[in-house]
Amino acid sequence: MSSFVIKSIGKALNATSIISAKYASKKALNLFASPRKGRYNESQKNILEPADFQELSYNNLKIATYNFKGTNKTILLAHGWESNASRWSYILDDLLKQKYNVILLDGPAHGNSDGKQFNAILYSEFINVVANAYKPEVLIGHSVGGMASVFCMHNHQLDFVKKMVLLGAPAHFTGVFTRYKTMMGYNHRISEGLDRIVLERFGKPTDYFSAANFTTAINAKGLIIHDKKDKIIPYEDALLFANRYKNSELITTSGFGHSLRDKSITPPIIKFINN
Repeated sequence: MSSFVIKSIGKALNATSIISAKYASKKALNLFASPRKGRYNESQKNILEPADFQELSYNNLKIATYNFKGTNKTILLAHGWESNASRWSYILDDLLKQKYNVILLDGPAHGNSDGKQFNAILYSEFINVVANAYKPEVLIGHSVGGMASVFCMHNHQLDFVKKMVLLGAPAHFTGVFTRYKTMMGYNHRISEGLDRIVLERFGKPTDYFSAANFTTAINAKGLIIHDKKDKIIPYEDALLFANRYKNSELITTSGFGHSLRDKSITPPIIKFINN
């Protein structure tokens, strides 16, 4: 959406909040949680054609998974917001050359998975279901896929996961939520209303959901990769992870942006997995 459209929506909801802050806040949260893209086009479908497709489920929601079978370690990859499993095409060939058993999944309301709305907590439950089905030794997550992977490890303590790779991952939900509120130009009625809804739905305040803080209790080794010029998730988030994740290392890039789609990042990831 253009900044004009974004600000127009924000102003409309601000005006609505004068009449009903609760209604306007619910609309604002629905907008935040509803991806505008992330379903497959034809070229993306072709990338996954060679994989074995399997549907798992969580709370009656279908989870689409794709297995490129191999005899080496099992690796589970979780994409980010408004994306799908095909986003891993840039690294897939190199992983398969290592004979890894590669598992990809589509997050809620993305790709071929069910759902109309998305949040990192629900995504973490999708990841948990898939992880228990395939028992990966390595989790790799991009952006909110990295955050959801941390939530999953924090909540379910998956002992079979020995290593995690976090690519451009947000360190805390508060930062993501604050940037959304600022982008939309929401007033204090909606801003406070959004925080109340999170507390009501998930039983915890927004600042509880800190992926960086959760890593302090994770035993799996971590590799954090973040670009200094990331315009979506600030580089400071990577520093928070590095400070709290006791068993991790940080690789800093410059010029690859938030997507981190560059072949030069693959060798250190494979080295980390193999060591």
